[in-house]
Amino acid sequence: MRADTSARADSNIVPLATTLLVGAMAALLDTTIVAVALDELGGDLAAPVTVIQWVTTSYVLAMTAVIPVVGWSVGRFGVRAMWLVALALFLLGSVLSGAAWSAGSLVGFRVLQGLGGGMILPLTQLTLARAAGPDRLGRVMGVVGLVGQLAPISGPILGGLLIDGWGWRWVFFVNVPIVVVSMVMTWRWFPRDEERSGRGLDVVGLILLPSGVVALLYALTGFETGEGIGLPPLVGAGGAALLAVFVARSLRRSGPSLLDLRLFADRSFRGGTLMMFVLGVTTWGPMFLLPLYYQQLRGLSAFDAGLALAPQSVGLGLAFLLVGRYADRMPTRPLALAGMAVAVAGTIPFAFATAGSDPVLLGAALLVRGVGFGVASLPVSIALYRTLRPAQIPDATSAGNVVQRVGAATGTALMAVLLQSGFTPALTWMLVLTAVGLAAAVALPGRPS
Repeated sequence: MRADTSARADSNIVPLATTLLVGAMAALLDTTIVAVALDELGGDLAAPVTVIQWVTTSYVLAMTAVIPVVGWSVGRFGVRAMWLVALALFLLGSVLSGAAWSAGSLVGFRVLQGLGGGMILPLTQLTLARAAGPDRLGRVMGVVGLVGQLAPISGPILGGLLIDGWGWRWVFFVNVPIVVVSMVMTWRWFPRDEERSGRGLDVVGLILLPSGVVALLYALTGFETGEGIGLPPLVGAGGAALLAVFVARSLRRSGPSLLDLRLFADRSFRGGTLMMFVLGVTTWGPMFLLPLYYQQLRGLSAFDAGLALAPQSVGLGLAFLLVGRYADRMPTRPLALAGMAVAVAGTIPFAFATAGSDPVLLGAALLVRGVGFGVASLPVSIALYRTLRPAQIPDATSAGNVVQRVGAATGTALMAVLLQSGFTPALTWMLVLTAVGLAAAVALPGRPS
């Protein structure tokens, strides 16, 4: 009887999971599909690297800002309704981004697109976690993790194909059929909403946190461009002050906060979120840098640059297939340390890369780097929840996603600044940041509890 029930449950979750992953695929692809378009965008829209990087950074920050709203909106309006709203926002943002006429308009439309994409990903996790239940959560999250890692890395390949064939606008227009398919599937297979809650929304916190992060990132890029006398330090100080007020207010607040900062008292959660931030920096920063290296320094087309990055996608897939089945039972810290050590080894050739470096060697290095990050990232996501109570999991998911996205935006902005000094120092810092990830893995818990 239990086997029959399990079989029916598995058959019911497949169409729902497919519906969710189709929508999530569009949002995840769009995080990096523009990576190989940045060179063409900079020329076509007459924008320097430190400006054009905001095409990526604004998208990631918008994704970050909307994540804490998801829990409140689901409680008030229901999961199904918010899923459709998220898809609609993402679809509108994609169409407008493809029609952008300047760097400023594109950045603005990417914010709209990021708001939709930022809701899609946590809604996918939340819905699948509810549908899978504790007995199948590991298997389901393994599939989600595989898609979550492969989609952003595979984006440059698809982006290169579209850019060489039809131009940069199609890296946004390509989302239209994918989102429409997910919408149609939603009407057929997404279950109706159950009970709802009246949880409040921390509006002040929602203003403080994104404003502080944006100010700090603006200051980071402004130091290099020299925008105004003393302006970047003032903006940076203002951003730090906003974040300090956010932290103090959240810890004192008796009602619901935007992020439950008390979760950071848990050692496993604290170590996991620190590692997620570092992984955000060390994976997203190079995904901004490497396409430009292949296109500008080596003279590859957008599609060829995307293909050159493909080995990292293969490495990630191999790592998830290898580690996904055993991550629940293996110690977190040794696994993450081993993965990051492999990632460091795969990054070393890039620290010495020039225009004439052996492409086979660099491809092998990307494969090794992908395996390393794949091995390290899965136990990190598990460590985030390992010692928490079930009631804390929604807040932990929100906080973990926010931290990772802030790390991604930081990595992109940092690489844009470093690139102003040339590819050689930027590639060297790529190795340094990966080594920092190895050091950060020490903070993870040693054994599963």
